[in-house]
Amino acid sequence: MSNSNSRQQWYDRIRASSKDAVILAEMKRLGFWQDTDVPTLSETIIQRRSELQSELSRLYHQKNLYQHPEQALKAMRKQRMQKAREQRALTQRKQAELRQQRARNWYEQHQNGIVWLGEGISAGLQDLSSDIERLQAHDLPVLHSPKMLAEAMGITLNELRFLAYQRKTSRINHYQRFQIVKKTGGLRDIAAPMPRLKRVQYWLLDNILHKLALHNAAHGFVLGRSIISNAQPHTAKALVINLDLENFFPSIRYARVKGLFKSLGYSESLATVLGLLCTEAAVDEIILDGETWFVMRGERHLPQGAPTSPMISNLLTRSLDRRLQGIATKYGYAYTRYADDLSFSCEKPYTANVTRLLWAVRQTVQEEGFKLHPDKTRLMHQGRRQEVTGLVVNQHLSLERKTLRRFRALLQQIEHTGWQGKHWNGVTDPIRLQQFVWGYAHFVAMVLPDKGAQFKAQLNRIQHIHFGGVVNKKYQSAQNSKAQFRVLSAKAQAPLVSWKQAQARPLVLLETIQQPLAQTQHEPVEQAASGIIEQQSAVTEVKQAPLAGLVAWLRSLLR
Repeated sequence: MSNSNSRQQWYDRIRASSKDAVILAEMKRLGFWQDTDVPTLSETIIQRRSELQSELSRLYHQKNLYQHPEQALKAMRKQRMQKAREQRALTQRKQAELRQQRARNWYEQHQNGIVWLGEGISAGLQDLSSDIERLQAHDLPVLHSPKMLAEAMGITLNELRFLAYQRKTSRINHYQRFQIVKKTGGLRDIAAPMPRLKRVQYWLLDNILHKLALHNAAHGFVLGRSIISNAQPHTAKALVINLDLENFFPSIRYARVKGLFKSLGYSESLATVLGLLCTEAAVDEIILDGETWFVMRGERHLPQGAPTSPMISNLLTRSLDRRLQGIATKYGYAYTRYADDLSFSCEKPYTANVTRLLWAVRQTVQEEGFKLHPDKTRLMHQGRRQEVTGLVVNQHLSLERKTLRRFRALLQQIEHTGWQGKHWNGVTDPIRLQQFVWGYAHFVAMVLPDKGAQFKAQLNRIQHIHFGGVVNKKYQSAQNSKAQFRVLSAKAQAPLVSWKQAQARPLVLLETIQQPLAQTQHEPVEQAASGIIEQQSAVTEVKQAPLAGLVAWLRSLLR
């Protein structure tokens, strides 16, 4: 403490009592005056003199207030302003501390859970109660919160929040969009997930979706089933009926996907997160000031191209399959479904039953939230070519001769001139073309083993001629990488050692206003006023006040 402050403290003590009282107190403190239980006469006189001096000062200040009200009001305003400044500083400090505490609480909530994922879908994120018995009955992972889900997937909570967050306008998009040519003409919109999202979708597919039972009529994208098993029940039938569900994947909206996970036993919070991970809305790409923005258009739905979409669609159509199977059995038909293709067949063509069947199917499909394509209903009798999911089923399973001739001609051209400049179903890139050609050869071998063996033998000769008997290394490496990505993702492991994830941001606190309250006592109004008045009374004569007699009497006692 500086000398000026020490001197001011002495002045304050003397002003509060008297000089003699301060000297007596210091002598006792330093041991120069013996302190006894019974005060001595000198102590009593000094104490009494101090009390009278204080009372005299108070009366004197009060007298000055009566004589100079303007100065007293000015001093009072000054004191109020000082108190207001100190109160304002105290309020600012308290508000800053509250802001810091709220920031800490919000940061802790973000580290342990997800409280917001976008407008209109975040209402149920606080519900973390899952149905354990129902999950165990389905042999599903018992998870309650998004943090538990992130740990099970092998990713950070911030990565999960980043992938599930719904942005109506954003510079980030988790899907790569392109179009492919349909077999029947036109273009099909494909939304393929980016690697970070595809990783968690593979985990969901293998650890949750594949553990659920499907209806026996479903054959699309089901382990152990294929288009062959889908077409087999319709071979050598008198009548085959093919129907198509219009906009199959886009018609399955986010609410239904979320409801599926909720029905399995997962909490409202987890059902919301899982529904967001498996759905995506159509977007418009807008370039503004050289930056690409993705503007959300319409509702979220199953994207055609995500690995989870086929299995989710099969699960959500279990009720549809069950009802259509009942209708088919009632009218003497066989029924199968491959994705959005519905197939019915019967031994004898009963015209009346066909009409009733189609009416019942149309009503059931509509009640289940789908719609039949008006231009893709085909009735094929035994006298003409009958097809089910691309396979001819008149007498036995076969392939269209025209397509087989095209494929045989393609192999002949490749064998003579190589892969460059060739195409198959719109594919022209030599690397991808090899993949499609080998895939079709294996497909032919499944339906027609002898003919498929011939095609594969010819492809082996082509590999020997153009690649020295070694499969294209770039193609083989790509295939191995895809398989490894799938396996590691399902095991909750990062596909690459250098795999990056969204990490938590450090806690940033606002600076607290450090303005300590004044340690000294506020001067009384009378004392503040006297400081102003005494300067003027030194050059002016003080008028007599009604308390002058009392002041004179007190002074006489001090003598």
